Amino acid sequence: MNQSHEEDKDKFLSPRGRYYGQVKPENLVFNANLQEFAQKVGMITSLESNGKLEPEDAYQQIKELWKQLKRSKKELGIGEEPSARA
Repeated sequence: MNQSHEEDKDKFLSPRGRYYGQVKPENLVFNANLQEFAQKVGMITSLESNGKLEPEDAYQQIKELWKQLKRSKKELGIGEEPSARA
């Protein structure tokens, strides 16, 4: 496959919404992480709803994704006072 076809496929499978918040590097990174979280949760819930994934497995996968998102938020200093990041 050529690169353009791969990019089109990626855009279809993992669409990204436009970011309208305060433009800072950490906000942009967190937004990308949040969109990826939402995309993966959507896939997991679809698999579980269609009987392809056990409810407990779906729960554990979403729980792990949530932990990763929380870790990302903490590492990026999102929601902290500027003096708290030092």
